Amino acid sequence: MTEQGGNGTQVTGAQSLIKSLESAGVENIFGIPGGAILPAYDPIFDSSIRHILVRHEQGAGHAAQGYAAATGKVGVCMATSGPGATNLVTPIADAYMDSVPMVAVTGQVPAAAIGTDAFQEADIRGITMPITKHNFLVTDPAEIPRTVAEAFYLASTGRPGPVLVDVAKSALQAMTTFEWPTELNLPGYRPVARPHAKQIREATKLILESRRPVLYVGGGVIRAGASKELRVLAEMTGMPVVTTLMARGAFPDSHAQHLGMPGMHGTVAAVAGLQKSDLIISLGARFDDRVTGNLDSFAPGAKIIHADIDPAEIGKNRAVDVPIVGDCREVIADLIVALQAEQDAGNTGDFEAWVAFLAGVKSQYPLGYDAPPDGALAPQYVLERLGSISGPESIYCAGVGQHQMWATHYVGFENPNTWINSGGLGTMGFAVPAAMGAKVGRPDTTVWAIDGDGCFQMTNQELATCTIEGIPIKVAIINNESLGMVRQWQTLFYNSRYSNTDLHTGPARRVPDFVKLADAYGAVGLSCDNPADVDATIKKAMEIDDVPVVVDFRVHRDAMVWPMVAAGTSNDDIKYARDLAPEFEEDEL
Repeated sequence: MTEQGGNGTQVTGAQSLIKSLESAGVENIFGIPGGAILPAYDPIFDSSIRHILVRHEQGAGHAAQGYAAATGKVGVCMATSGPGATNLVTPIADAYMDSVPMVAVTGQVPAAAIGTDAFQEADIRGITMPITKHNFLVTDPAEIPRTVAEAFYLASTGRPGPVLVDVAKSALQAMTTFEWPTELNLPGYRPVARPHAKQIREATKLILESRRPVLYVGGGVIRAGASKELRVLAEMTGMPVVTTLMARGAFPDSHAQHLGMPGMHGTVAAVAGLQKSDLIISLGARFDDRVTGNLDSFAPGAKIIHADIDPAEIGKNRAVDVPIVGDCREVIADLIVALQAEQDAGNTGDFEAWVAFLAGVKSQYPLGYDAPPDGALAPQYVLERLGSISGPESIYCAGVGQHQMWATHYVGFENPNTWINSGGLGTMGFAVPAAMGAKVGRPDTTVWAIDGDGCFQMTNQELATCTIEGIPIKVAIINNESLGMVRQWQTLFYNSRYSNTDLHTGPARRVPDFVKLADAYGAVGLSCDNPADVDATIKKAMEIDDVPVVVDFRVHRDAMVWPMVAAGTSNDDIKYARDLAPEFEEDEL
């Protein structure tokens, strides 16, 4: 085999691919070999890149997402053609919805066989066209370095997202010359980072004219690394802040100006803040239906300043008064400068009555829950204690469902990049592999996967990867014996007809027994069903640092997520408990 070297070296296409990934700064790849990608696995053997052999390609994709979200670097996953590549479709779609920088490398059947329905052939480029920022099919080995360089540039610039590089097996096997490009030429791709000064002036004017402004903070603030700037902007103006599910940790939960998370399961204060505002300053958010509820009745009296790196998002769902295309960090920094100049000239906003009103709402309708009457374990209590004991420096990765909503409300987030979840796509099975990826990226940080008993059973095979590869994540299973969020909807909207939501993970059958399952995977399995044992159980899990830990928290199965806005209804119809709606005195404003 030809030795890998620098530019101009004769190598196989497979060697060129791995050398290109090294040149792009890749340190870790999550993947599974197979026939079409196998030529690339031979040079990995001699590479500086750590390859982590997952147990399912979906796990590889979610691990790459978790790695990217925890580190800010591009996550990389690798799979073979056909079913290997199609198993990456879900994490690719997830990364696309949540703007996660990721490169997926897949093998393809030999170029001469493409289009013949060859063994393990699938048009993965066509399949993923709608869910990638861009994708490539490489049949000429000479194009491998440039394609890889472009893929990483596209994934990490502008609005981050997934890029697919599909390489024909024939290109991997052929001889070529390795030439890492010194410059890239991508006609038509010109992401705008710096906002237009005129739009900043217009936004500043609207902010100073408003009386009920709200900073509506989305995941773009996290991706832009703009949390410090956001805090400066909020504190210099006194404006209240709401952070979406994707932006939890962008602004400290403990901060007096923070109203919490808005939307379907948002806090009463956050929902009221948006609904009754006269100006929404949207920073890296996209007016998602889970935030707005029925769009026609969303924030009816509010003007909109919408700042986003992606011009396609601005005005997509809600008409905008001041559009600002740009990176959130740049936008916020420019707003700070403009508002400071106005303050120095004696022009400040008058938000005191508004801030007092929202403080009253926050005080009157805090997050809360009732302890189960039979002394059973409340899931909210588990997550409160987990957040308190593990602390705000830990990383928490969640699956999707009730446990995700309880976690976002009760763990307590003070820092960016400490909350990783599947927001836009809502992918069950996300937590365990995402936690694995996050732990690889930040090995010195405690990483918890907060999962439901339904989500956990979709990807728990990655515990084998974690044990063998020395990735000691911790898993908190919020086990309510069912597909909890679906069951909640069946309770509220389907007359408690629980069709196909009972998972039989409770004491009657316990299929599977999660403690035994953890043991079978070489992890430590713990269980807890008594509120008095929660702290000791979490502390025991925290003491184990050499292998994964799985804690089966056996919680009350009828606990529900509140507050709640029913799907498709107005945010004005928010309930803070079943059949209980907040009442606001309009003349307080």
